[in-house]
Amino acid sequence: MIIEKIAQELNVKAHQVNAAVTLLDEGSTVPFIARYRKEATDGLDDIALRKLEQRLSYLRDLEDRRKVIIKSIQEQEKMTPQLQASLLAAENKTELEDIYLPYKPKRRTKGQIAIEAGLEPLAEMLFSNPELDPEEQALAFISDAISDSKAALDGAKYILMERFAEDALLLQKVRQYLNQNAHIKSQVVAGKEKEGEKFKDYFSHSELLKKVPSHRALAMFRGRNENMLQVSLDADPEKDEGDKSSYCEHIISEHFNLSFANKAADKWLASVVQWTWRVKIQLHMENELFGAIREKAEQDAIDVFAKNLNDLLMAAPAGPKITMGLDPGLRTGVKLAIADPTGKVLATSTIFPHAPQNQWDKSLRTIATLCKQHKVQLISIGNGTGSRETDKLVAEMIKANPELGVKKIVVSEAGASVYSASELASNELPDMDVSLRGAVSIARRLQDPLAELVKIEPKAIGVGQYQHDVSQSNLGKSLNTVIEDCVNAVGVDINTASSALLSHVSGLNKTLANNIVNFRDKNGAFRSRKTLLEVDRLGPKAFEQAAGFLRIMNGNDPLDASAVHPEAYPVVNSIIQQASIAVNDIVGNTEVLKKLKPEDFVTDQFGLPTITDIINELDKPGRDPRPEFKTATFKDDVQSLSDLKVGMILEGVVSNVANFGAFIDVGVHQDGLVHISAMTDKFISDPREIVKTGDIVKVKVMEVDVARKRVSFTMRMGDTPNQGSNSTAKAQVAHKKASHTKSPKQHNRTSAPKQTNQMMGNAFADAFAKAKK
Repeated sequence: MIIEKIAQELNVKAHQVNAAVTLLDEGSTVPFIARYRKEATDGLDDIALRKLEQRLSYLRDLEDRRKVIIKSIQEQEKMTPQLQASLLAAENKTELEDIYLPYKPKRRTKGQIAIEAGLEPLAEMLFSNPELDPEEQALAFISDAISDSKAALDGAKYILMERFAEDALLLQKVRQYLNQNAHIKSQVVAGKEKEGEKFKDYFSHSELLKKVPSHRALAMFRGRNENMLQVSLDADPEKDEGDKSSYCEHIISEHFNLSFANKAADKWLASVVQWTWRVKIQLHMENELFGAIREKAEQDAIDVFAKNLNDLLMAAPAGPKITMGLDPGLRTGVKLAIADPTGKVLATSTIFPHAPQNQWDKSLRTIATLCKQHKVQLISIGNGTGSRETDKLVAEMIKANPELGVKKIVVSEAGASVYSASELASNELPDMDVSLRGAVSIARRLQDPLAELVKIEPKAIGVGQYQHDVSQSNLGKSLNTVIEDCVNAVGVDINTASSALLSHVSGLNKTLANNIVNFRDKNGAFRSRKTLLEVDRLGPKAFEQAAGFLRIMNGNDPLDASAVHPEAYPVVNSIIQQASIAVNDIVGNTEVLKKLKPEDFVTDQFGLPTITDIINELDKPGRDPRPEFKTATFKDDVQSLSDLKVGMILEGVVSNVANFGAFIDVGVHQDGLVHISAMTDKFISDPREIVKTGDIVKVKVMEVDVARKRVSFTMRMGDTPNQGSNSTAKAQVAHKKASHTKSPKQHNRTSAPKQTNQMMGNAFADAFAKAKK
């Protein structure tokens, strides 16, 4: 059943899903299945496999919960064929829990106490025959336990309230109505106006629940958690001020065929309906719907982080060049480290070009001398405090020493300090001062961002949106998945990779990665992939999963430097025999490879997709999927916020992408925002349609607020500041229109019109204050 359901959801064949599930259950990883088991899955890619893996986990959890619930009801001896059929038909956890609600063991309730006191017949009479007078009927139930008719009627009311509130079909109707029509409403907590200034946009805010963007939902929930905002569910946003009734009460009445036609028990039954909504269902639904909206908002935030991390990890590497890393600082000096093409540290130093020491000329000589001595090709400058001043220093050195041919690049230093103090850094650089390790990281991350950034806790890299407000376990799992996919997409040089990088290779873990490094340190560089089997605890299964992603450059077999899996080497031998050419001569020989017919080499084990991949890999062995290395050029006369002028056109780097826009680093120590509406003249729903983290873009300055450290940019060069203001005003109007709904008294209410992506006003304030936290 699970296989068929996933196949239908992913729009693929059941046998594809079955093959993937079998491989996953056998311990195969997604990267391995996507790359080396295409025949088994009929070519399911890594994206489809990740969705399949996630859905498989959910549906298996659902089945486990279903079994527990069925067992519980059976033990209570309350199972009926109809109930069992309903439980087996439930398609999600919410529906399953709704059905289980009346049978779920719970603390003794007022309704149960009333039943024990013998009031259930009273409740049944008044519900089934509203013509009866409640007061008269209640007199017959007065006893030692029931003092008067009021107590009897209250008990009967609790019985019906609990019965109504546990009706699965009713809950489904109310949920459907609220999902379509309810608003999420926030108000400032009295007296917290000043303290909660950063939540000002939500001091009196209301919008359609199903339309609320993830960043606004998370902002409101954060405000509630910090006791700055009161956040509630408004079931009837269009009702009159004095009207305390809810359309949900009408749904309850209609569901139980309560018509209220001036019968004797109508007033009492109406109060049962009212209490059922206000006391039982409203809070339950608010918690459930807010939980669902928060879960979705968290997943959106996690997806934003994952996409940004993927873009950052897959950024173009400068390559194996001798690189000087500079970790800027003012009073404490600029830390300097030089790394050889493999990342090995050649030299370290500290210079003090800035105030208060002002050793500018001495620092120039030190940098120039070290560049000459170690033949430095690139200088990587961290973008933290003192970055522009240090960049100016390096520019002066390069201008004075053109013969060196050195190039300078400013890179993000996010997470460098976290790495410096980590256990991994202590193991890698045991004899180096903590303050210098950051410079090493800055040098290495220019050479190969992926290899260096995997050493840093992803959450410390700072490319997330509300990352501290989401489930940390879900975030960690998602980010680890991104790292795994990126590492295996690029491949890893086993003789130069750190244990941190190796641990993310398919089939490996921290223990095996450390064992590989220890084996390498003891026995020297690996000369063959087969030698991996001699590593402690690395068995055939781990070898199968990992070997294709590990590269051995200049080893005994040229195929070990490619993505061809060792299990497929016999196929290459067949190709070599048919082409009558040596393996060394066929690698990279496009002319010969183009003449081959992949179908000639298909076997029972290796199908056409694998053969095609092998031939492509032989043509360009070990090809890197990352883009060509490019850098942004910051203006020399723009170094701080005060240097920015409205209308100025600058080149910058996309440092972060959120659902509402992108943050751009133009070298002034404060990223500016390009709102989604200012990226292009056409409508877009996702900023990633235009940019991704690490992209180099041109922007125009639209607004600068030095006091609040806020900058707004546009990527539409024809925009003027006045146009920007107009679009903000239009955005607010559009937002109000988008929130409009029909009267809550109408059965078939329509959803709000789509919001335009011109909603700039609130987004700017919210984005700068909170999105990067």
